[in-house]
Amino acid sequence: MPYTEKGAAKINLAIDVLRKRTDGYHDVVMIMQTVALYDTLTLKSTKDEIKLSSNSCSIPLDNTNIVYKAAEYLKYKYGVKNGAYIHIEKNIPVAAGLAGGSTDAAAALRLLNKAWDLRLTKAELMDAGRKLGADVPFCIQGGTALAEGLGDKLTPIKSMPDCYILLAKPSVSLSTKEVYQSLILEEIKTRPDIKAMLSAINAGDLQKVSENLCNVLEASSIKMCPEVDAIKKKLLEYGAMGSLMSGSGPTVYGVFDNMPAAYNAYDNIKSMVREIFVVKTAVGSDD
Repeated sequence: MPYTEKGAAKINLAIDVLRKRTDGYHDVVMIMQTVALYDTLTLKSTKDEIKLSSNSCSIPLDNTNIVYKAAEYLKYKYGVKNGAYIHIEKNIPVAAGLAGGSTDAAAALRLLNKAWDLRLTKAELMDAGRKLGADVPFCIQGGTALAEGLGDKLTPIKSMPDCYILLAKPSVSLSTKEVYQSLILEEIKTRPDIKAMLSAINAGDLQKVSENLCNVLEASSIKMCPEVDAIKKKLLEYGAMGSLMSGSGPTVYGVFDNMPAAYNAYDNIKSMVREIFVVKTAVGSDD
């Protein structure tokens, strides 16, 4: 019997990078939000092997894929004899700052938990997710959250006010590692006001949320991909309440309080980008 799970994309409402750690990673403070753009994973339990397939030629289908790593991790940790055939239907752009790989891993963990009858709690799945990538626990939890440490220490918060999010990804893809490597902490001039953003979210004030959007990675990413800045300016020109690059980019999003405004901007900037979507915000998963 096949099992199916959806994995939702995420955007960042705020990203601050505090320091570089001795292990080479960075301590961050972020506010993350799930949006209603989904990959769909379908799983069939098999005798032994783990095998992947996909509609996308942009992702690997071997043991370097994070979905394969998720299956391999659970198989060996819990002594599972069965294997799995997993098909990944990609809709979320790849290497885009939208957690497409992390959300696929999260969906795979949920799928395997059901298919292999592991009966793991959400907390146990999130712990497994931490072994795979910093964004995976959030992708299991979903909704809106304050993320600290490597981005895996999560505090659920009230949902961002309902709105329309226009996601625009230029043809370039950016490596998270390269963006962080080119970041010069001493040169960061503007940092997010996390308290102000949390206050705006708690008040349900979409205007104040939009005004407080801030991502310290933008400067590094814009050097590699100037289109990021051009798209931001166009989104604001065509009525976005606020605009920001998500994650390490290069996807840029605009916040709109109504659908006609979002689609007007869509029509006006679609020629600038390779992939473009209008989506709504989404809530997290239940326990």
